[in-house]
Amino acid sequence: QVQLVESGGGLVQAGGSLRLSCAASGRTLSSYRMGWFRHAPGKEREFVAAFIWGFSSINYADSVKGRFTMSRDNAKNTVYLQMNSLKPEGTAVYYCALQSDFKKGYDYWGQGTQVTVSS
Repeated sequence: QVQLVESGGGLVQAGGSLRLSCAASGRTLSSYRMGWFRHAPGKEREFVAAFIWGFSSINYADSVKGRFTMSRDNAKNTVYLQMNSLKPEGTAVYYCALQSDFKKGYDYWGQGTQVTVSS
């Protein structure tokens, strides 16, 4: 089993920054991919960023490229999402997710952390 716990959300003005954290515990070493998603009210859940373990490249949604940076601390089993130049449309619940096998979809999700960007 894998547990994912997000933190770092909050209220920020447009143009501001936040850093989200996702602490992973359990059987994470054999996982395939880690990702960040967000879900805004009235909208579909949206992909934000992800990386595949063992590869250095990170994929970002076009809407966040150049403003968001995903990183990881293997020693702490934690991934981060640094969000700069936040926009009001970035208001959403942000989730981290783990894909344990390349043949599956994301099968573990955190509880989410609320990010609210005021204009």
